[in-house]
Amino acid sequence: MTEQQQDQTGATREGGVSRRAVIGWAGAGVALGAAAVGTVAAATRDSGEQHEAALKAVPEVPFYGEHQAGIATPVQDRLHFAAFDVSTTSRDALVRVLKEWTKAAAVMTGGREVGSGATGLAEAPPDDTGEALGLPPSRLTLTIGFGPTLFEKDGVDRFGLKAKRPAGLIDLPPFPHDSLDPARSGGDLCVQACADDPQVAVHAIRNLARIGMGVVNVRWSQLGFGKTSSTTPDAQTPRNLMGFKDGTRNIAGTDDRTLGEHVWAAPGDGPEWMTGGSYLVARRIRMHIETWDRTPLKEQEDIFGRNKREGAPFGKQKEHDAPDLAAMPKDAHVRLAHPDSNGGAQLLRRGFSFTDGTDGLGRLEAGLFFLAYQRDTRKGFVTVQRRLAANDALNEYIQHVGSAHFACPPGVRKPGEWWGQSLFG
Repeated sequence: MTEQQQDQTGATREGGVSRRAVIGWAGAGVALGAAAVGTVAAATRDSGEQHEAALKAVPEVPFYGEHQAGIATPVQDRLHFAAFDVSTTSRDALVRVLKEWTKAAAVMTGGREVGSGATGLAEAPPDDTGEALGLPPSRLTLTIGFGPTLFEKDGVDRFGLKAKRPAGLIDLPPFPHDSLDPARSGGDLCVQACADDPQVAVHAIRNLARIGMGVVNVRWSQLGFGKTSSTTPDAQTPRNLMGFKDGTRNIAGTDDRTLGEHVWAAPGDGPEWMTGGSYLVARRIRMHIETWDRTPLKEQEDIFGRNKREGAPFGKQKEHDAPDLAAMPKDAHVRLAHPDSNGGAQLLRRGFSFTDGTDGLGRLEAGLFFLAYQRDTRKGFVTVQRRLAANDALNEYIQHVGSAHFACPPGVRKPGEWWGQSLFG
């Protein structure tokens, strides 16, 4: 959940460095004298040039493929997640938007402008909103999902899709301690935008919302920073806002066997249109970090079942040492979430940290935006969350306040195809 590499406020960059950083360094230079100012300025230019060069050197993530990018793809630094409600009753209008979204997604993930770009007739709005002009792709991925209410809402088969709703796309059951806000839950559609630059991710969602105006409306959205899980296990494990390494045992994006067993929907699992897709659970988890920050270190480590500095399991020395679950407290988070405690269930996690101002009581509105992909939510998230919700010692410090479930279809294989084509075809 940490590894925050850029100012979360999205402060204006100068040569790849945030304006806030430039101001901070300049302030330090004033205190050190004119010579130091020159040194700092040179360092700023060098750092900015190196950062910009590094971003441009990162290749774009291919949009077309067997599976949607943004699931097993190496996790980026930033997130803009949006859930949409469909406001039209016209199936044709919805299909038109999905086709236009797919075209736009393909060009934006390649670092190009939507349509004719940010220029055009002076009397008409441009096709692209323009805030990503000059920026590299930043490994942008866009991943779409379809919610239960797209198939049926209040007993109405809105778009003739009811018979195609997968059995795995369940209405998530209630869990103990949930305090879900309907305004931050559900949705007919979702789009997950991940990138290494927050402006690139926000630009993508903004343009999709603009294209869909009159057909879809943004129901809720969430910004995230500092990935909390990694699909590249050879990289350093990120930390969450509680300061603990998170996702040590996450599924690797290169582990085809485990992905096939636990993440990708297989032939015969459900309707054919979902084969090669995955089921996404999104949960907004509020952390009571002020209370956590006053909790003794030993108690924090007992709650997680790992030590804080190294991330080693209870009684072990290294992070990746095999955990001895029986040696952990019975209500330790790691013990309860481990596959051995849940019939082998595994999730591919892509969560991000968030801070959204305060709660009006002087406490930060902060926590984890949990994203988990799985082959079958009934055997994955529901199995694990039932155990955690009932017994996890961490429940004293967290609360699930938002929830959604989506069926993410397989990838778009080639130009001319579009998101949801096999569902609507």
